[in-house]
Amino acid sequence: MPSHSNQAGQPTDNSQFTRDEGSTDHWISGSCHCQAVKFRCRVPQQPELINCNCSVCAPLAYLHWLVPDKDFELICGHYNLSEYRFNTGQARHWFCSTCGIKSFYRPRSHPDHFSINARCLDKPDWQQWPRIRFDGENWEDNIQHLK
Repeated sequence: MPSHSNQAGQPTDNSQFTRDEGSTDHWISGSCHCQAVKFRCRVPQQPELINCNCSVCAPLAYLHWLVPDKDFELICGHYNLSEYRFNTGQARHWFCSTCGIKSFYRPRSHPDHFSINARCLDKPDWQQWPRIRFDGENWEDNIQHLK
C-alpha cells in the first residue's frame, strides 16, 4: 500500500481505500473531534502504546501509537490541518483548524512514522493494548529506548 504523505512528509488526502481481496488486515479509523480530519491505520498483531510525560504530551493526555507511513491513510481533512513546530522543528504537530484536536503528528524520533493519538481512534480496541512509559521530560537521555 502506498504511503500517503507528500515529499515534505505531510499527510495527503486519500479517499480511495486499496485493499487486497482476501486480506486479513485489520484497520481502525479515527478522527478529530469535529470529524473534519479522518484517517485510518493498519493494526499490527501486537500494537503498543507509549505514555509520555513531556511538556506537550502530558497536558494533552496524548497516548502515542507509532504507525509506519505505509500503514496510515488520511481519508479527509488535509486542508483543515494546521502545523505547529517547536524546539528543533523536526517534529511536525498537525491539529484540526476547526476543533483544535491533534489526532496525529510526525515525531522527530520516528520520521518515517505517524504518531497517532490512540484517544482519537473510533473503536475502543486500543484500551486493551499494552502501554509503555517514556520519560519525555528527559527526551535526549531516553530516546534510545524507543528506537
